[in-house]
Amino acid sequence: MLILIAVLFTVFLVIGMPVAFALALASVPVFILTGAMPPTVVIQKMVTATQSFPLLAVPFFILAGNLMNVTGITFRLVKFARLLTGWMAGGLAQVSIVLSFMMGGISGSAVADASMEARLLGPSMIKQGYSKASTAAVLAFGSVITATIPPSIGLILFGFVNEVSIGRLFLAGVLPGIFLTIVLMITSWFVAHKNGYKPDLPKVPSGKELWSSFSESIWALAFPVILIVGFRFGLFTATEAGAFLVFYALCVGFFVYRELDRKKLYEAVTGSVSDLGMVMLLIIMAAVLGYAMTIERAPQQITEFVTTLTENPVLILTLVVAVLVISGMFLEGAANILLVTPIVMPVLVNAGYDPVHMGILIVTLINFGGLTPPVGVIMFTVCGILDVKTGAYTRASIPFFIAMVVFFVLMAAVPSLTLLLPNALM
Repeated sequence: MLILIAVLFTVFLVIGMPVAFALALASVPVFILTGAMPPTVVIQKMVTATQSFPLLAVPFFILAGNLMNVTGITFRLVKFARLLTGWMAGGLAQVSIVLSFMMGGISGSAVADASMEARLLGPSMIKQGYSKASTAAVLAFGSVITATIPPSIGLILFGFVNEVSIGRLFLAGVLPGIFLTIVLMITSWFVAHKNGYKPDLPKVPSGKELWSSFSESIWALAFPVILIVGFRFGLFTATEAGAFLVFYALCVGFFVYRELDRKKLYEAVTGSVSDLGMVMLLIIMAAVLGYAMTIERAPQQITEFVTTLTENPVLILTLVVAVLVISGMFLEGAANILLVTPIVMPVLVNAGYDPVHMGILIVTLINFGGLTPPVGVIMFTVCGILDVKTGAYTRASIPFFIAMVVFFVLMAAVPSLTLLLPNALM
């Protein structure tokens, strides 16, 4: 039955069916052929999948991100990032990476970050002499930082579906996010020197210029700090933090920058409804397939199968990493988290790995899969906006692929990089 589900799901994807419907329809044989449960249970599972307090964090953070994008915060962050790094070799590439780090506390989505930066910075990078392929590679890989920095939508979904503390996941993502930013900046510096990409600014900005720009951006930069302090002192849960951020964004837009009006508010709300509709449809359809797999004891069978191959934790993790990267090449990140992680997490926990450590590694790996051919979602988003062929993008991405492999090896080998903050603060 599990093989039949996998075959049906693959066939549905190949013929172009939307992922959400492929997830639900692939599970139909379990309910019809086995008679394990009446078909009406499918509807009940779709409804109950939405009845979760932690899941409320998703619409709050999506709305807050869209609110911040229409209040001028993004523009101010670009300006600040440019002053911080624009004077380095490959200035605008460095700006894009630092901006992804700062945008992690706002958008929470790698695809949203890549799309925004491709439109915002892509044309300027190409005008300054960057090849289209190099521009696409930098913007795509930088967006993965957003997946680790709180409030990452991927981490919320992972915590929800695997029953892992979202607060601990948020704290665990901070240090890996900083480390990944440094790794990608170093890689961009080498690429810029090799290709002769010049700085965006003629000189290092003065302290006065930096302070002025920092002061303008402080309202955006302050939120991740508020988030960490709030979790440390138990002021709010992840869901309550999302509600607070919506209120915070409204106050900044209306009373601080005074750029939020009724038209922009309507734009932010309608955009959020559209984004949320896509995410929630995936969640309810994945719940049906997840229930079908539970009936067929998929997690237990896969755990037993893997342990018959090897009991070495390193080899088990290597197998899981391979599965996640391959699945990430074909599925959008949210679908991957909802479909694949409930299957592989029991295997990893059984092998002795910490769920929070694995959560950061898995969510980052899944987004990394979105950077790779043949159908990586992030790759197609950036290449589509900048009109870049997949082959050229892949060749330009080789240094970044190598950097990401180094990052993943270090993150897997050094759990303290991930667990230091959650263990110290929660």
